[in-house]
Amino acid sequence: MGFGDLKSPTGLKVLNEFLADKSYIEGYVPSQADVAVFDALSSPPSAELFHALRWYNHIKSYQKEKASLPGVKKPLGKYGPADVADATAASKDEDDDDDIDLFGSDDEEESAAAKKLKEERVAQYEAKKSKKPALIAKSSILLDVKPWDDETDMAKLEACVRTIQMDGLLWGSSKLVPVGYGIKKLQIQCVVEDDKVGVDQLEELITAFEDLVQSMDVAAFNKI
Repeated sequence: MGFGDLKSPTGLKVLNEFLADKSYIEGYVPSQADVAVFDALSSPPSAELFHALRWYNHIKSYQKEKASLPGVKKPLGKYGPADVADATAASKDEDDDDDIDLFGSDDEEESAAAKKLKEERVAQYEAKKSKKPALIAKSSILLDVKPWDDETDMAKLEACVRTIQMDGLLWGSSKLVPVGYGIKKLQIQCVVEDDKVGVDQLEELITAFEDLVQSMDVAAFNKI
């Protein structure tokens, strides 16, 4: 029994004729007999061998379940027409591709393709992330600057506060707010970069104008 040399056109033709009235190598369901013959092929049958090609594509669809298919895998000489001897085994030493598992090759190709796709996506993500500017943490602060008394020159006081210039500090709008007894405090807005300017630093610089400033408080503090 056998199909001749399944690596040759003659052997594939024998397989095609054998499958002309059969769905499987043995019986009526896929089995280890189909796996044995399938593994012996080095490539899909040509389109003109449509019976063999139909069978090949059908068995290929069981590649993930091949180990669980029923039956016991036997030598190729145990399958096929009774009047044809198996010659596939004799050609193995001449063909380095004989040891390729066609079931496994698809899995390996798919795995390699998936790995390559993942690596490409990771590379794209890293490149995109490296081009994205770093997020700068900022805060909006409303300061209350209180004078000593009602005779303090508030215009001069504000001018002094605005002379404080540093990287990461931007002064905004301001207004005078009555606090009682004719005294008004300066309420002034500023935006700071958190890594560069701190509230304690601002307080130290503002209260340094000690002839004009009694104290400084934070009226509002919001992250931007």
